[in-house]
Amino acid sequence: MVIAEITVVPLGTGTPSLSRYVADAVRALEDTGIRYTLTPMGTVLEGTLEEVLEAVRMLHRLPFNKGAARVSTRLVIDERRDKDASAAGKVASVEKRLKNGEQGRRKVE
Repeated sequence: MVIAEITVVPLGTGTPSLSRYVADAVRALEDTGIRYTLTPMGTVLEGTLEEVLEAVRMLHRLPFNKGAARVSTRLVIDERRDKDASAAGKVASVEKRLKNGEQGRRKVE
């Protein structure tokens, strides 16, 4: 399972507002069936590497189809092969540690 975070920024749109592009991207993701979570600064995708990369290709091209003159895309991919992973599972793991009062490691100077 791959967990990826993508941020697509259309440039040359004539307006600083990007919400219509984000809405178009979410509609397009709904049509793919890939699992996703919209965040204020990007979108988390979950699926096989092939599914995620196909979704990334589509999301990167979408603003061009909507009139953007330039598109900047940032992608981070996290792929574990030693166990099943999910975005929700990663968050739950941190929340469990916080609930148990575990302290983080401190740098020794």
